[in-house]
Amino acid sequence: MVNRLRNDISREILIVRRSLRMLDGALRRLGPVVSDAIGSDGASRFTASRHRPRLSAKARASLVLQGRYMGYMRQLKPRQKAQVRKVKEAKGVRVAITRARELAGV
Repeated sequence: MVNRLRNDISREILIVRRSLRMLDGALRRLGPVVSDAIGSDGASRFTASRHRPRLSAKARASLVLQGRYMGYMRQLKPRQKAQVRKVKEAKGVRVAITRARELAGV
């Protein structure tokens, strides 16, 4: 009885050791493949790299204005948005932002 139990335990330990050896081999083979895919710079070769475009001060200021305009416009009702669009067409973005701020109650 004790001998049989000892044999069962030894067999299970042998199976686990064999499985661990196979896992170790698989991980060793996977290592170089992953490092080649990532590259030395740390960027993945599977995703397209996107760089931020360099913006001039004028372009950045324009984006800030656009963001303010959109931020106020989304708070308005459709009829108020139409009023602000007319102001924008006639007098420009800065005046439209001022009008949108007034209509939004900010």
